[in-house]
Amino acid sequence: MDDLTKLERAVLDMLLAGELPAAETLRAQVRVGRVVERRITGVGFFTTFAVPPDAPRVHGSFQLGDVLARIEGLSHGAGFVLWVKNGALDMLEGYTFDESWPHEILEFILEYIVHREKGLQRLRS
Repeated sequence: MDDLTKLERAVLDMLLAGELPAAETLRAQVRVGRVVERRITGVGFFTTFAVPPDAPRVHGSFQLGDVLARIEGLSHGAGFVLWVKNGALDMLEGYTFDESWPHEILEFILEYIVHREKGLQRLRS
């Protein structure tokens, strides 16, 4: 997806890191998918994806959300949820903790909120 923001790309890279086959399948979807909509809500964003029908799929529908960001201008940082629907990337949600989403994000630091292996348990099945 060439149309991802720097923050979206970095969050997806962290959420989909690892050697599990499902993670590799979702990374392959990132390579061939595209952004179809990006909606800023005031306290976050929703970025919706389209994955070609012939792209490989994982099993089921689930969410991944073990990444937080420290962003200049946000006292409490931001969180993210990646929605996978029927085996394909569906949407990335970014949200603040009771603050307005910044108009421009120049610098950020991402970190995991749980041990990485624990967060990937959903991809094992």
